[in-house]
Amino acid sequence: MAADFAVVLDELDTTLGSIESVIDVDRLRREVAELEQQAAAPDLWNDVEAAQALTSRLSYLQGDLRRVEELRRRLDDVGVLHEMAEEESDEATAAEAERELAALRKEIDELEVRTLLNGEYDSREALVTIRSEAGGVDAADFAEMLMRMYLRWAERHRYAVEVYDTSYAEEAGIKSATFAVKQPYAYGTLSVEQGTHRLVRISPFDNQGRRQTSFAGVEVLPVVEQTDHVEIPENEIRIDVFRSSGPGGQSVNTTDSAVRITHLPTGIVVSCQNEKSQIQNRAAAMRVLQARLLAKRQEEQRAAMDALKGEGSSWGNQMRSYVLHPYQMVKDLRTEQETGNTAAVLDGDIDGFIEAGIRWRRQQETVAAN
Repeated sequence: MAADFAVVLDELDTTLGSIESVIDVDRLRREVAELEQQAAAPDLWNDVEAAQALTSRLSYLQGDLRRVEELRRRLDDVGVLHEMAEEESDEATAAEAERELAALRKEIDELEVRTLLNGEYDSREALVTIRSEAGGVDAADFAEMLMRMYLRWAERHRYAVEVYDTSYAEEAGIKSATFAVKQPYAYGTLSVEQGTHRLVRISPFDNQGRRQTSFAGVEVLPVVEQTDHVEIPENEIRIDVFRSSGPGGQSVNTTDSAVRITHLPTGIVVSCQNEKSQIQNRAAAMRVLQARLLAKRQEEQRAAMDALKGEGSSWGNQMRSYVLHPYQMVKDLRTEQETGNTAAVLDGDIDGFIEAGIRWRRQQETVAAN
């Protein structure tokens, strides 16, 4: 057992050393110090948006630094604890060291996944859109289930979320919804969730109790920043205003504050109705439109690269299946990650699927590069 402990401890020490190298702990400390100095400026809050961005990034980096330093301290301590237990033949202390080593393995594995998020936009906040697809009212209900799943996931991690637009279906569920996850690396983390999700269950909307298969699509985009240079001339957009509405078409606003923007050259349409004023809704809708245009530009660049390589994308669109009948199973069709605890997954416990997806994506990129 002592030999096994030493082997695992050595493996974790190597992995954590690699993480420290990738994160560049010294650079991280310098950046935290610089941001702390900027955050102490007396005129910081003269520009509220810039101040919020700065303090949010500082808080995130401080958390990153604390996390890796704490893991290093605990890894050193658990080695000492195990040595003491061995010298004194103390079984209780040895068991405590084993439990701590298992906990460290889980946390270091999770942190290692974060180091795989090194794409151009991975560090951005995420803009998530969920749409009902084939399956009628069941698909609309499934889209709402997925929205709740992601909102619960964000809540579990204490990530801030802002819902921009929700289009309710007539009978139940939603036609579509768009929301932002305001957390660094949310895009890199959630981007592996993009694709078509499939639900199999006994339909609660079928009075004959038949099994129904329905589909919902998840789109994940990086939130646009000033450096992206996504300029949209006024003459390329049409802006319509309308009255916000809630479930069943009931009015939730007595003024025409909701905004719909149509990008004329591409036909992309976005809307926002969840803010209190027309100005706020227009600003939010423009952010969504910019993100969609940035994604379109990325797709065109990828298509051009694929054409040069003479190959298409190997990433399938349908990515996860949720089966509630005749058995309980959620399975990722790319990574083979699966669980029988469907209730936990639909309540936001999706970290295992996300981590497996990030590792799978890195493998695909490595294969494509060779």
